[in-house]
Formats: sequence, structure tokens, C-alpha cells
Amino acid sequence: MKNITIPLLFFLTFFICSCSTGEKREINTLTDKEKSEGWELLFDGNSMNKWKMFNGGEVTGWKIVNSEMHNSGGGSDHGGDIITKKQYENFELFLEWKVAPESNSGVFYHVQEGMTDAIYESGPEYQLIDDKGWPEELKNWQTSGANYGMNPPEDAEVKPIDEWNTTRIVVKNPHVKHWLNGKKVVEYELWSDDWKANKAAGKWAEAPHYGEAKAGHIGLQDHGGLTMFRNIKIREL
Repeated sequence: MKNITIPLLFFLTFFICSCSTGEKREINTLTDKEKSEGWELLFDGNSMNKWKMFNGGEVTGWKIVNSEMHNSGGGSDHGGDIITKKQYENFELFLEWKVAPESNSGVFYHVQEGMTDAIYESGPEYQLIDDKGWPEELKNWQTSGANYGMNPPEDAEVKPIDEWNTTRIVVKNPHVKHWLNGKKVVEYELWSDDWKANKAAGKWAEAPHYGEAKAGHIGLQDHGGLTMFRNIKIREL
């Protein structure tokens, strides 16, 4: 009995300690530390009350499934994209995402309404896409983590299609950084000579409002196929 009790007691003690010290985070929540650092949730898993349609009103087409935000799964070039009701200038944004096979979407910032019908002609876009399963060859500025149409990511690694990726975007005055799964993949200066040259030579040459705003809404795209989001949070810098 003695030889059995001591190992059993050790196991129970180890198990209890492991459960009490291990960090088990609920999705769509903030820790006390995050709250003290100024983070706010943009999605609580239950409602879309911090979002609206781009150039429109109440959110339609999007769904909440298992405390995740899902776009319509169809999408088009115009319509279906959503933006935060609040505008942000300097900020740190974090979210988790995954896409269905052969799907793509994007995260936008400094979006302005009433200037264009297409959200991507207003604010810069952090690209989200099924890099490994996309049916056509992708240009480097079309892959996940890119500043779409402007700056390709460096050494970006997406998770398998059924796993969640993490995205972090930091905008501080003109300086912008993109992270994908914990790795910095893009860094650039808004409105710099290089930025202006990239814009003039590329996809946004005929989009006069692209990237010009100093502040604006955060946007999520309903474009091609299903994209899922969770743990969307932001803090102003």
C-alpha cells in the first residue's frame, strides 16, 4: 500500500499543479494584463456590434459560428466587406484566421468610406490566402502576410489549411510592420519615396485614394471563399 500511495500522491500533485499553472486561454477574451495595456476586443464571439458594412449599415452576410466570425463564403469584388465603426490612427492589431481551401481575404487599415466602391482602393491590405492550395501561381505580393500589391513578405510560413494563423499589424505614424505566425514578414514606411514609387508602378497607380489617409477604419474582406476570424483585438499607440 505504501509503495502505491506515494507515486499516486506524486502524480496527483503534479497533475493539480500543472492544471493550475498552465495557461488555458478562452477565445475572444482579454487577460488582466492585456486590459491594463489598453487592449480592446473587436469581437467577443457573440455579436458584430463593433462592425458595419463598408459604405453601408448593419452587417449582413457574415455569421458567428462556434464563437468565430465567418464571412459569407462567397464574396465578390464589391460588397460584403466590413469595417470597424471606430477609426484608428496608430495601433497594434492582433487576430487569428484560417481560410477554406482555395479561398482568400484580407485585413485593411486606414479605410475611408465614400471615396470608392472597393475597400482595397482605400486602405492598405494585409493579404490572407490559401498559399499552398491556390489553383494558380501567386505573385510574391499576393501571398499571406504581404502588403497586397506593394510589399511581398519575407520568409513567411502559413500553417496547414485546418490550423489557425496569427496576424499582427503595427502602424505607428508612417512606420508599418506585418507579422505572420510570430515572424516579422513586412516592414515599410507609408508615403515615403519608395512607397510612392511602388504605388505609381503597380496595381494602385490608378487608385488615387489608396493609402492616403492618416487614420481610418479596420476592415475585413468578404472576397473569395470562406475565411474565419477570432481573437480580434486592438490597442491604440
